[in-house]
Formats: sequence, structure tokens, C-alpha cells
Amino acid sequence: MRFPVRSQGTKKQMKIFIKNRNDKKIAVVVDKNQKSKGLVFVMHGLGGFKEQKHIQTFAEAFRENDFTTVLFDTTHTYGESEGLYEDATTTNYYEDLEDVINWAKIQTWYKEPFWLVGHSLGGISTALYAERYPNEVKALAPISTVVSGGLSLETKKSRGKIDEWKKTGWLIQESESKPGLVKKLKWAEMEDRMKYDLLPEANKLTMPVLLIVGDKDDSTPPEHQKILFDKLPGKKEIHIIKDAPHTFRDPKNLAEIKTIFDSWIKTNL
Repeated sequence: MRFPVRSQGTKKQMKIFIKNRNDKKIAVVVDKNQKSKGLVFVMHGLGGFKEQKHIQTFAEAFRENDFTTVLFDTTHTYGESEGLYEDATTTNYYEDLEDVINWAKIQTWYKEPFWLVGHSLGGISTALYAERYPNEVKALAPISTVVSGGLSLETKKSRGKIDEWKKTGWLIQESESKPGLVKKLKWAEMEDRMKYDLLPEANKLTMPVLLIVGDKDDSTPPEHQKILFDKLPGKKEIHIIKDAPHTFRDPKNLAEIKTIFDSWIKTNL
């Protein structure tokens, strides 16, 4: 299913729905630059969506540097794709990323090697892809990334909730991105997440890597990011954003992050 293409100068935006390997619709938005200097895939985190302010901030830094950008809603989240949030897993997020990239490979605007950016569960998904297919990835930015399922269980935020989540089978919390929305997630998400760990094959991440995390992040805290950072073999940066939580919403934080991205992109073009 295709939507109207919006054009402006050398740029064209299109929204389409593609099917993933499980025959579910994925909403994809492509901002195509006719004189593109590169291609980037930008991925949201657990329960997120492509219109979130931080996701748009990441993408805008690339658009302003004349990239073609691809944003999408995974299945099993609160965007435009199919599926229920309660069924979300790291596996389904990673597979959707892989399916979107495979779809892109047959498009006329596809360029390789491409850049990958992801937030939180999108971060570990993009990093897993880069570990598995390092020759396809020019640069990687797993922001506030999940590093492993095991580390996720060790955070202060998790410790108070894990027992109840496991006992009842549900994690219930109000959405901060969509106030009034109550999110319910099955314990199966954590069981699935435990299968994933970036550290054993972090040596494959030889491309430039950018890590950013808030100093008040209690989901993927700075100490987790530093463990990953120390394992990275190549050109790497880590930035800790003062007074920022896991999901970046404050305009000041977003402006700082955009500046960091702009510099990183220009340095690695």
C-alpha cells in the first residue's frame, strides 16, 4: 500500500506499508534525498514509534547532512504497524529491522554501507545487526541501548518490578510518550531478552560507534554503556547527557544530542 509522495527540492518523502516475515504490516517512512550522501535506518525503542521527538531529532541530523532516512514502526508497538504491544519481544524488533533493510535492498535509493541508529531496544537491535553483518554497516549509534538481557535485570528500576512481573506475568505502567495510555507487557518479553547479549561479539563492531545516554537513565544506565564502550575495538565516542532520563524529551537535551550527531556524522562521512 503506497501513500502520496511529498517532494521539496531534492527531497521526497513517502510512507508505505510493507509485510514482515510474519505477514504483518510495517509502516515505513522514507525521506529520499536525490543527492544523497548516505542512507540511515533509525529505529525506536520498546513501545515507541517513529514520531517520537528523540527519534525525529536523530533523523533530522541526518536529513540536514543530505542523507536518505528510513524510519519505521515495528510490529507490536504503539505506532501504525500491526500487532499488540503486549506481544513485543527483542526478537520481533530485530526481525522487523532485518525485514525493513531487506526490503530497502531492492529499492533504487538503497546505498551500502549504510548507517544504523536505534534507541533502547532499537539500539540492541541495530547493534546485533551490525555484529552479524558488519560489512554492510558504515557507522552505528545504539543510543541508550540495552546491552544484554542479563544487565537489564540488574538495574535499580528492574529490581523492584521483576518479582511482581514474573509472578503475575504482566508489567503494567503508564506511557510517558502517550499520557493516559496504560501499557501491558508479558513476562515473555524478558524471557526473550535474556537470549541477547552484545558483549561476546562486540569485537565485530569495528565501524565508528556513537553511544549517548542520560545520567539519570535507570533502564540502560551509564555504567552499562561504559561496559559496552570498553569492549568496542574501533573509533568510538560516548556522551553522557546531564539531567536526562532514558527517553529524551527536554528541548535542551534534544538540542545537545542533535549537535553531537551532527559532528559525528560530519566526522565519519
